[in-house]
Amino acid sequence: MSTVKNSWNSSIKDGEYQRKESQFRNWITSDGSAGKTGRAGFKAEPGRYHLYVSLACPWAHRTLVFRQLKGLEDLITVSVVHPDMHENGWSFKHDEESESLYGTTGDDLYGDTYIGDKYLAQDPDYSAVNSVPVLWDKKEKVIVNNESSEIIRMFNSAFNGITGNTLDFYPEHLREKIDLENELVYHKVNNGVYKTGFATTQEAYNKNVTELFIALQQLDDKLSTQRYLTGNEITEADWRLWVTLVRFDSVYHTHFKCNLKLIGQYSNIYNFMLELYQIPNIAKTVNEAHIKRHYYASHLAINPYGIVPVSHKQDWTVPHNRGE
Repeated sequence: MSTVKNSWNSSIKDGEYQRKESQFRNWITSDGSAGKTGRAGFKAEPGRYHLYVSLACPWAHRTLVFRQLKGLEDLITVSVVHPDMHENGWSFKHDEESESLYGTTGDDLYGDTYIGDKYLAQDPDYSAVNSVPVLWDKKEKVIVNNESSEIIRMFNSAFNGITGNTLDFYPEHLREKIDLENELVYHKVNNGVYKTGFATTQEAYNKNVTELFIALQQLDDKLSTQRYLTGNEITEADWRLWVTLVRFDSVYHTHFKCNLKLIGQYSNIYNFMLELYQIPNIAKTVNEAHIKRHYYASHLAINPYGIVPVSHKQDWTVPHNRGE
């Protein structure tokens, strides 16, 4: 059995893509207590926290979506890295052109060069994942958390007392269903496209591409009888699926060889994607140019010349049929 590292802070084992776990797992709460988690607690305060994200990364995209849904745009500031990611990881390269096309900001807090600088500032010997998103505490100048699934849970509830926004995307009565949907979507779809695209053996590719499209068909069937993944309420599970769907036809279908079908060929999933895109303030979290530039120009082991293909402009503003 062979294990090798690659440039995406993961490993390949017997041809199979292996995603590493996030290392910073502290928690923001309304009063700053850590509760029963055993982690350090941070208090929810306006203007205290900052997100470092890539607009290409679906995991970071989750956090931007919840920042909008929960009315946190004025409370939590954001920096956007450059879409190109090579041997030194995510870069804060920034100029007028990249700002206009890709929404880059540079590191507008400290002027660092790479996202890795944030991790090394916490631990000079740090050698784990230099990933986005990074939730940063401007007050203590430390990383709070770099696990997107936990950041969206914090955003879902920790700031309610400040914003008055009580929308709940992880309600108590649906948590068991949400967790079940998340398990399928994460392993077979969110990470499934990566396991397909980064496979280095035919066997690993065949296994993962098959599981991906079986899962997509299961989800399409489910959405033929109910509006959202857990029923009639939109939840965290829907948004966790959605961030992969909006990247699928322009990137994963071609670049990751997930090419049995386009999302546009799944009527229920496609209209589900349209509905969520059209929710107020969500469209502003999507930058297709940034998404395409990152995948095609960064993954040179897959696309050696870094050529970004021309593709049709997807119109996600057309009417959907989910009300039916």
